[in-house]
Amino acid sequence: MVDPPGYPTRWEADVVLADGATVRLRPIRPDDDERLVAFHGRQSAESIYYRFFSARPRLSDKEVTRFTNVDYVDRMAFVAILGDELIGVSRYDRAPGRPVAEVAFFIDDRHHGRGLATLMLEYLAAAAREQGIVAFTAQTLPQNRKMLGVFKQAGFEVSTRFDEGVIEVDLGILPTDAARAAIDARERRAEARSVARLMSPRSVAVIGAGRRRGGLGHEVFRNLITHGFNGPVYPVNAHAPHVASVRTYPSVLEVPGEVDLAIVAVPAAEVTAVVEECAEKGVGGLIVISAGFAETGPDGVSAQRGLVELARRHGMRLVGPNCMGVINTAPAVSMQATFAPVGPAPGGLALLSQSGTLGTAILETAADLGLGISTFVSLGNKADVSANDLLQYWEGDERTDVVLLYMESFGNLRKFSRLARRVSRSKPVVSVTSGVGAAAHDDPDLPAAATVDALLRQVGVIRVSTIELMFDVTRILASQPVPRGRRVAVVSNSSGPARLALDACRGAGLEPARLTGTTRAALRAALPDATHVDSPLDLTHEAGPAQYEEAVRLVLADPGVDAVIAIFAPPLEVRADRVARAIAAAADPADKPVVATYLGVNPRRNAVSSELAVPAFAFPEEAARALGRVARYGEWLAEPEGTVPELADVDPDATRAIVAELLAQAPDGCELDPTSAMGVLGSFGIRPVPQERVATPDDAVAAADRIGWPVVLKATGLERLAKTEAGGLAIDLFDEAELRLSYERMDAALGDAMHPALVQAMAPVGTDVAIRLVQSPAVGSVISLGIGGAVADQVGFDSLRVLPLTDLDAGRLIDGSRVATDLAPGSPARARLEELLARLAALADAVPELAEIRLNPVIVSDTTAAVTDVRARVAPWLGHEAPVRRLDAE
Repeated sequence: MVDPPGYPTRWEADVVLADGATVRLRPIRPDDDERLVAFHGRQSAESIYYRFFSARPRLSDKEVTRFTNVDYVDRMAFVAILGDELIGVSRYDRAPGRPVAEVAFFIDDRHHGRGLATLMLEYLAAAAREQGIVAFTAQTLPQNRKMLGVFKQAGFEVSTRFDEGVIEVDLGILPTDAARAAIDARERRAEARSVARLMSPRSVAVIGAGRRRGGLGHEVFRNLITHGFNGPVYPVNAHAPHVASVRTYPSVLEVPGEVDLAIVAVPAAEVTAVVEECAEKGVGGLIVISAGFAETGPDGVSAQRGLVELARRHGMRLVGPNCMGVINTAPAVSMQATFAPVGPAPGGLALLSQSGTLGTAILETAADLGLGISTFVSLGNKADVSANDLLQYWEGDERTDVVLLYMESFGNLRKFSRLARRVSRSKPVVSVTSGVGAAAHDDPDLPAAATVDALLRQVGVIRVSTIELMFDVTRILASQPVPRGRRVAVVSNSSGPARLALDACRGAGLEPARLTGTTRAALRAALPDATHVDSPLDLTHEAGPAQYEEAVRLVLADPGVDAVIAIFAPPLEVRADRVARAIAAAADPADKPVVATYLGVNPRRNAVSSELAVPAFAFPEEAARALGRVARYGEWLAEPEGTVPELADVDPDATRAIVAELLAQAPDGCELDPTSAMGVLGSFGIRPVPQERVATPDDAVAAADRIGWPVVLKATGLERLAKTEAGGLAIDLFDEAELRLSYERMDAALGDAMHPALVQAMAPVGTDVAIRLVQSPAVGSVISLGIGGAVADQVGFDSLRVLPLTDLDAGRLIDGSRVATDLAPGSPARARLEELLARLAALADAVPELAEIRLNPVIVSDTTAAVTDVRARVAPWLGHEAPVRRLDAE
């Protein structure tokens, strides 16, 4: 059917319910008439009475027509569709001439308690706010406690009163902090639950479990059995009566019991039919190992989208396709649902691998290093379940202590940054990101890798370049406390490796620790006279286990030490395993990390180093490199999070009106003229220095009289200006004669580039700064800072942050740039720049259609951050963020 007039397709979404299942939400359509009649006919008399306050066993034709035909503005309705059934409907009807609407809900009796009414309320509220509606009213019977609960739990401001046997409800729907927090909490619980359904099934069917060893389906089935899955496993094979001595079923429909999870390993052409049977069976979730989808080209992309749509429409989440499966080592589950020949030990690491081939290597490496895992997920094409879903799950998983990610691409990177920032506060997140920078944005002036690196560092993710380094960092995080600083003491029995370690520490951003006099005295008293008590601490070749234990213990107690690297070069008479135990004994009660290097001993093959808590590395450079990453994470943890400033003197509606008018005239986007640019900035309290466009010297003099002397004269037809008349800029013009002479010389030298010219007030002397803000649909809003003026295009922007920008982020943005030396913390000039950055960030957050803003130069002084030149561009916003929670599409 053709979309009805005004039908808003952007409100169509797959959503996750409170129990983790999915459902399709969309605006109602006239062709929903039969679904609505069938829905009404299924409901109990009590539910109908609660909705209509009367017995109404069937709807009249007139009622059906009215309910299914709305204008999507003053009358709006949403329906929830599961399969092809309508299972819920919600609507509002606006009071004539008022910003208030009456709201009503009707949820299928079979689907109560799944959070559907609350979710539909969120959508109704968001749609209503766009139409200027600020409050809902509702009537409900006192005995309808479920609906009263929906209103109270939504997080909006609610008040009730009793009138003539009916409870009147008034609901403010403006997005308060409490409402946003409640919505975020519901989203977090629902998405975590949707992953839990996949990770903790009570029963599994392997569809495509073949009889041949080496086949993917066969190996998955065999692994489930071999590793003791705590539930029934059903092999499904239409062509063989048994697999691995277990009776098969020709179709999942013939499996006698319920199936929580179906693992699909059939040819790509058969997957859709299999998923349709899973939907009919009522399967809870899918893992599609089958390849032949998006990785094969456009046809595969289309098939993959159809597969996800089919699964979600029937309430199922999907891992894959083209993946190797999942593992959950929890004793209550014990699920090895991959084809990898690895049986990982239980532990605290959660692993995500987008690559199946590397996934096997990651599992094997973890086993070699003695690292146990809580869960492992191979995402493959990540058509549905994503890293964001898994972060929601792992955040609340008590068995997970550290999260490891191998990512080849991001989906909704803006959401990832928000989730990672929260998860990293309680659990380290270590990420190997291969080639994701290029997918982040296509802006040649803003290096993609630098942008992604800045984003991950800003949200606390420990980004590493190799899988080897990922495991090096993880071994420290899994066994040692996070350091509180960068000061490292090196304890060794050989000066050469110790000096190498110090050089490696400096290269990793660590600092050699300076021991206090008290510690030095204690070391001299406890250790042989030959000991070199300095940085590094050289115990000499005579040191044995007792000396190492005492030295490490004393050094850890020093308040100027944040971490210790212990190095042992084994002489003939002392075994490394004895020293390793001594170092571990000294480190055991400490709240500072200790890492070790036993030269000539392979830490992966040495049983002693693997069984002790102190991680061992083959060379001190490896230890320093990994410790440097962990120390940086420790600094991030210690940093206050900051708050997004509340700004006065902002009018986002005025900005949106300007931008909407511009896009109405240029739907593909356009550059802003100076008047529009100043209007956009001014609505957020950013007021460029007074300026006027002029066409003649007489106009210039008149403008200067109005603005006030001294002034600046600029040519507007040049891409870049230099502080010379030939470069299009004349400054410090104090009177009419100077202005006229400059105008005439510039007109003669520049020609058409001089017209129109710009007369501008002279800003106070200060630091020239360049600011650029770019909206990336993938990354979000990126704000960068650098030296201003003509050199900005030559040296570029050397500091960047990803929005949202807290008050502390603004200071960190300045500290990371070349202009930091001129803007000391606490100075009035720095405060002016921080406020400007905060206002620009708020503007970008409120109006994402502002695709790019350049302010160059901004002259920062103790009295002002004077914006002297503005370049801005608007474009349609294609980003992921939506005013309601919804499942992303890859």
